[in-house]
Amino acid sequence: MNRRELISITAAAAAATSLHAQSGSKRLPIRKAILLGMLPKSLTIADKFTLAKDCGFEAMECGTEDNPATAEEIKAASDKVKLPIHSVMNRDHWQYPLSSPDPAVVAKSVKGMETSIANAKLWGAETVLLVPAVVNPEVSYKQAWDRSTAEIKKLIPLAAKSKVIIAVEEVWNKFLLSPIEFANYVDQFKSPWVKAYFDVGNVVLYGYPQDWIRTLGPRIAKVHLKDFKFAKRQAEFVNLRDGEINWKEIYKSLEDIGYKGVATVELSGGDGEYLKDVSKRVDLILENA
Repeated sequence: MNRRELISITAAAAAATSLHAQSGSKRLPIRKAILLGMLPKSLTIADKFTLAKDCGFEAMECGTEDNPATAEEIKAASDKVKLPIHSVMNRDHWQYPLSSPDPAVVAKSVKGMETSIANAKLWGAETVLLVPAVVNPEVSYKQAWDRSTAEIKKLIPLAAKSKVIIAVEEVWNKFLLSPIEFANYVDQFKSPWVKAYFDVGNVVLYGYPQDWIRTLGPRIAKVHLKDFKFAKRQAEFVNLRDGEINWKEIYKSLEDIGYKGVATVELSGGDGEYLKDVSKRVDLILENA
């Protein structure tokens, strides 16, 4: 190779790098995951893990599992397929919220979290997703805050011992309705074992997810991906890139805070063809395409 050819190749490479940077096509260092419940119900647990990996997903989020034998089966499937379980979606927090005035209900909620944390420890998951409280006609906002805070504080020692993060999610529970409030709720615990599980689609009705992401910053342990639209005043969750979310702004905000965790799709389930399409949609989001 002569000097002229070397200069030409170097210039071409520099131009390509510049174009790549300008297009924002650098892929975010985020692993894409799927919910176990999105896989076809007719499949065995092992086949669900295999299909998820075949569709391009890099991790799994599983729900709370009470049956020890089933929990072991899930672990075996994860190990065999080499598709890690990164998080546990706690199950009992809606029906039995920590904010309930009934001690028996709270006890069931706490038991559900204890089971979820045990699942996470067994499976090697880093987080347990928790809906912290539910505001309703019987439970005021302040009561929801105070009661849930007290119960989560009691759970922190178990989380720390198990090395599992309690990841609080914002949902349509009439609670944690602004990014600043969400940040303050997490900060009050002053613990590395309580962080935020940010759902991109859940805030679109009353906020901008990119704003929430930048405000929450390093508090974010995990991310849920789903899209949302409010056409004709009807709220509806839709497939990724089919709604109103500005995904380029989501890309920028995740890049700004240096998020390098996992993003899990939380959509309706479907067959392999559908799931491969969902996987490709996540790729487009992470590549800013």
